[in-house]
Amino acid sequence: MSNIKNLPDTGYAKIKQIIGDKTSCPPIPPIIPVSKSTWWEGCRSGRFPKPVKIGLNTTAWKWSDIHDLCARLEEEGK
Repeated sequence: MSNIKNLPDTGYAKIKQIIGDKTSCPPIPPIIPVSKSTWWEGCRSGRFPKPVKIGLNTTAWKWSDIHDLCARLEEEGK
């Protein structure tokens, strides 16, 4: 996982900001290094935060939920 200290405290993150995008220019490093299908399955199962619809075709996640997830995953890894 990347350094969560550099992440915003408020607002919303799109999926590419969370799982990264190697094809972007410049590439976006992952915060949570999983595939898109693994991310969505984790959201459905409750392992990852629930998404928020912020527009007709836009889904995002609260940065505060991503911070909580990173802290939980770090604790599980210890």
